[in-house]
Amino acid sequence: MPIYNPKFMPKLIIDDITVEVPEGTTVLEAAQSVDIPIPHFCWHPALGKAGACRVCAVKMLDGPVRGIQMSCMLPAQDGMVVSTTDPEAMAMRKGVIEWLMINHPHDCPVCDEGGECQLQDFTIAGGHGIRRYDGKKRTHTNQYLGEFIAHEMNRCIQCYRCVRFYQGYAGGTDFGVMGRASMVYFGRQQEGPLDSPFSGNLVDICPTGVFTDKTARFRARYWDYDLAASVCPHCSLGCNITPAARYRELLKVIARRNDAVNGWFICDRGRFANAAVNAPERPRQALVDGKPVTVNEALDVLVLRVGEFLELHGPASLAIVGSPRMSLEGNIMAARLCKLLDAGALSYVGDAVQAERTMGAVSLLASGNAASLADVRQADLIVVAGCDLLEEAPMMALAARQAHRNGARVFVVGDECALDGARQELYESQAVTSLSDIPLTEAKRPVVICGTHPKRPDTAPLMAPLFGKKGLQTPVKFAFILDGPNAFGCALLGREHDAVPLSQAFAGGAIKGLISFEADLPAELTAGITVLAATDWQPTGLMQRAEVVLPCTAWVEQDGTFINNEGRAQRFKQVMRPGLPIKGLDPAGHPPRIHRNDAPGGDVAPSDRVIAMLIQRITGDTPVDGPLSGRWEGLRSLDADGEGKRLTDAA
Repeated sequence: MPIYNPKFMPKLIIDDITVEVPEGTTVLEAAQSVDIPIPHFCWHPALGKAGACRVCAVKMLDGPVRGIQMSCMLPAQDGMVVSTTDPEAMAMRKGVIEWLMINHPHDCPVCDEGGECQLQDFTIAGGHGIRRYDGKKRTHTNQYLGEFIAHEMNRCIQCYRCVRFYQGYAGGTDFGVMGRASMVYFGRQQEGPLDSPFSGNLVDICPTGVFTDKTARFRARYWDYDLAASVCPHCSLGCNITPAARYRELLKVIARRNDAVNGWFICDRGRFANAAVNAPERPRQALVDGKPVTVNEALDVLVLRVGEFLELHGPASLAIVGSPRMSLEGNIMAARLCKLLDAGALSYVGDAVQAERTMGAVSLLASGNAASLADVRQADLIVVAGCDLLEEAPMMALAARQAHRNGARVFVVGDECALDGARQELYESQAVTSLSDIPLTEAKRPVVICGTHPKRPDTAPLMAPLFGKKGLQTPVKFAFILDGPNAFGCALLGREHDAVPLSQAFAGGAIKGLISFEADLPAELTAGITVLAATDWQPTGLMQRAEVVLPCTAWVEQDGTFINNEGRAQRFKQVMRPGLPIKGLDPAGHPPRIHRNDAPGGDVAPSDRVIAMLIQRITGDTPVDGPLSGRWEGLRSLDADGEGKRLTDAA
């Protein structure tokens, strides 16, 4: 067996272009590195090679290998001369495509994959446009796979991507391949909802339309969508996504590649949680004492009432409340408003234990030992303490599985997270009572994953022995599961502006009223407190109690920044314009027959802009600087399509 040499770079020629690639790179990958397209179905960067579809054929003209070869299976070697345009290779690819299309239903006009289908692209590119086969097509019976994924087996080309992802990559056991020869079937033993929390990735990974997203079924083609780079707001990991919208309605969410964070995939929570954005009960109308008003009128009333409140009770009686699910820009502006009003408290979280654990996590990660999801995937030893990964951060559990597949050992500290079957399917783990039972000294890339939820045991005492521990080959990296997509940013702002947990602010009895921005607070915490105003795009309890209601845009309707659990700042872009979806304007589904310049419900603004308008009124229309100034100036130029910017070293 040849010895792998990372310094050796094979040099080969592909279509008269000299290419030098790392050892172990396939010919297909080498061609892609210089923008030479080779058709492929079964190969995927995250799944590797399978050699199942035979459509990536190239002609080896010279070198250690000659003749027709499958480029996804062939490692690049020194001296190879490759042709992707040789007539013999092109004829084979065309023949394979024609063979795959024999049993295909040719239902592109009604297929949701139309416009984003690899089979469409490669069929046309290969020159296959006339059907010669006039025999009877093979047909299959489709299965019900749950409320989110539609199944159409007749479109299958047997690339095996789905089962390789579902069973191999994601550890699912209720979906697989059955049959033989030309009657291969991809599905379940009995129809029913898929069990895996990552099943939605079948939609993205299938190169045809076998698996499609039911939430957007028959709603639009790819070219109809409003698309933009975005970040998932449903946990603290900051997975990259591409939301797809049309007519002011969020139709579906597509995974977006970021090798430093989520890789190629996302969990089902991030993919299918669209209902809140499109909900009919979502606040879209500004209110004062329950009566509809314009946004400007609501702001004018709020300025008057805040003045009256401060005159009656004093500035120390007012609290300004931000939120870990609000953008960094909104939370920065909340701190400015607090300073302007000289309010008695600035809060970003309600629970004192939650705040303490989050601040402790951020302080620890400031030393540069934050573990990204990529670090977790490459770890050789993983310790999980004080958290349930599948419940709190599913993509962290998937990253731990990839490490386990590569040989990493996984240990669960404490007995608060049972080693049930679902988790053992993802990765085999051992339960231990303390860190002393874990062979950390033997690891080269150890990662400790800790929870911060107040209802779980505190992991700080367990982690204390790792600080300054001698004998480790490399320092331990930490990954903390925080509460919300911008919890890390709130912790940084809280430390900078002396924010306190709201429960602590209420403890002294001085706080009589509050102004909240996208805050999720339990009703018992705010009982007896006057809610002067609430800004949100969700119908929370605070919105129902507020004297002044100021609806704002959702994350897909604005530009903004989230800082994920490792301290990585990432920009998300506006996907769609705010306003009531066309489907919700009229019971008959027809747009209103009233000509207007803005959409109904479209006069809402992002929370940071709402606060800026309030500050302008308080200060006499003095222009307000943008939120990303001062220490945050460097985030203005952050590329939403990039990997983001780690702030842990500068935190």
